[in-house]
Amino acid sequence: MSVVSELRRTSGGKSPKTPGSKRRSAAHRGDGRAALVFLAPWFVGLIVITAGPMIASGYLSFTDYSLLEPPSWIGLDNYTRMFDDPRLLNALQVTFTYVLVSVPLQLAAALALALLLDRGLRGLAIYRSVYYLPSLLGGSVAIALLWRQVFGADGLVNQFLAYFGIEGMGWVSHPDTALGTLMILNVWTFGAPMIIFLAGLRQIPRMYYEAAEIDGAGKVRRFRSVTMPLLTPIIFFNLVLQVINAFQTFTQAYVVSGGTGGPADSTMFYTLYLYQKGFASLDMGYASAMAWLLLAIVAGMTAVNFLASKYWVFYND
Repeated sequence: MSVVSELRRTSGGKSPKTPGSKRRSAAHRGDGRAALVFLAPWFVGLIVITAGPMIASGYLSFTDYSLLEPPSWIGLDNYTRMFDDPRLLNALQVTFTYVLVSVPLQLAAALALALLLDRGLRGLAIYRSVYYLPSLLGGSVAIALLWRQVFGADGLVNQFLAYFGIEGMGWVSHPDTALGTLMILNVWTFGAPMIIFLAGLRQIPRMYYEAAEIDGAGKVRRFRSVTMPLLTPIIFFNLVLQVINAFQTFTQAYVVSGGTGGPADSTMFYTLYLYQKGFASLDMGYASAMAWLLLAIVAGMTAVNFLASKYWVFYND
């Protein structure tokens, strides 16, 4: 019988605990406590800033709450009101138009510039930083104010058109063009998806391009048969992120329209209308129901993107 077997027998079948193992278990417990300490701020933020308000808004969506009086339970009335609210339906139409038009244009612009920068230009880091700046600044109040001035009746756009003898108009004050100016602003914030596209392009092995070139494929064919299929996971990632961000657009529409969603509700985004109902009309119960509808719409759009991705997104496996 070996020494180890004898020790196990005399100790009831259990391996003897050495001082080293005790020190390791104490160290593991210490690591666990340290991890909890570092994670505590995140858990507090999750409960206080995210989970708590979500639960509260879920309850308020079934109440009549004016911020000035205690909420009173009304059941599904806030949700049924939505079907008879023409401004909400218009806000949905404006928002969907904005998302379906501006997001593809933004991704196309980001991909085009990423392909240009992928050629190995001198000072690539400088160009990358300059092109990324619009993504950092595009959602700010200052840029929205500047945008309103640029597309105003006396703005830079009309001054440029005047050189060619073309009489401009108040682009942000006309119902037919106001939404288009905000779409241009969203396209202009192409920096973040461009950086992601550029990183994806750098991961494509060069041997695929060399093999395609040997087979006689031109630039267009190489882009269509090599670049696009291998880049589809990056395109899908950017598409999901930008669709979610576009549905949450608020600052640009609020500043450019002066908080009214005008002219003629042409820039009345869903988030702007939600803000008006909650803080201008003090109809917080209805605004909470609108917020949950927006969550359902964004979740539905994300689910559709994931379901459709299996038909056009190609992974290495």
